[in-house]
Amino acid sequence: MFDSVLNIIKQPWPWYVAGPIIGLCVPLLLIAGNKSLGISASLRQICAATVPGNVPFLRYDWKADRFNLVFVFGLIVSGYIGGRFLKIDESMQIASAARQTLNGYGVTDQDGIMPSSIFSFASLVTLKGFIIIVVGGFLVGFGTRWAGGCTSGHGIFGLSTFQWPSLVATMVFFAAGIITSLLLLPLILKL
Repeated sequence: MFDSVLNIIKQPWPWYVAGPIIGLCVPLLLIAGNKSLGISASLRQICAATVPGNVPFLRYDWKADRFNLVFVFGLIVSGYIGGRFLKIDESMQIASAARQTLNGYGVTDQDGIMPSSIFSFASLVTLKGFIIIVVGGFLVGFGTRWAGGCTSGHGIFGLSTFQWPSLVATMVFFAAGIITSLLLLPLILKL
């Protein structure tokens, strides 16, 4: 029985199973008294708890939303358990048309989760790697702060609690993702 449960856990779950499970977490969080959930809120809490000084953004009662810290800790622990004990096959199963498109952009190492020609310490010294890793990381952090939260906070918690700013932020996230993947990424990958 344990092996059959383990096999179910290892398989990719379809959207119509995973989506409702994620969606059901929101009412449970609201019943537990949480008013927000997201990774960026947790990073702010960690900074408020550990960074000395008088930064106005970090002066608030960070203990009031302790669950966010438990949430991040749970993500770290479950990631470790999944990576260490579940031994999920990391080979990518992508469509042949996507493989051809990536080959056209010069991305030929398509065996892992992230191509090492782009996502590695060695690629940081290349223009392409610097733009994708450093500039992209900065833009994600800046956008998260500007939007007042991350994609998980706005897209899952904010939308399900009918928050207008979360609807706007999620629409902008999707639009930026489409523009980036269709227009900017092909240009950057050809560098």
